[in-house]
Amino acid sequence: MKIDHIGIATRNLDEGLAVWRDALGLEVDGTEEVTEQKVRVAMLAVGDTHVELLEALSPDSAVAKFIEKRGPGIHHIAIEVHDIKASLANLKSKGARLIDETPRVGAGGCLVAFVHPSSANGVLLELVQHL
Repeated sequence: MKIDHIGIATRNLDEGLAVWRDALGLEVDGTEEVTEQKVRVAMLAVGDTHVELLEALSPDSAVAKFIEKRGPGIHHIAIEVHDIKASLANLKSKGARLIDETPRVGAGGCLVAFVHPSSANGVLLELVQHL
C-alpha cells in the first residue's frame, strides 16, 4: 500500500492551482468532473503520489458541506489498495464504520470507497484501487 493522494477542498480550482501549480511548480496530470460526487478535480503530481484539488459543483456535495463547516483544507487521505473489496471487508470485520459498503467509480476511473473519520483517527480515509 501507499498514499495515492491527499485531497484538498478548495472553493475554486483556480485559487488552488495558483498555489500548487503556479507558486510551487507542480504539474497538473489532469482535471475532470466526477459527476457522481458533484466535484471537479485537478490532480497534481508530487513524486509518485498526488495532490487532488476538489471544487464543489453543487451546494449539496460532500465537498461543499465540508467547506461550509470547516473551510478549505485537507479533506481526505487516499490509500492505494490492491483489492478494495477485500480491504473493505477486512475493515468492516474489525468494526470500522464504512461510508461506502461497496466501491464506486472515482476520478480517473478507479474504484474508491470512503471510511468514516470516526474509524480513522479523525481523518476521512479513501481507499483507491486502480484498474
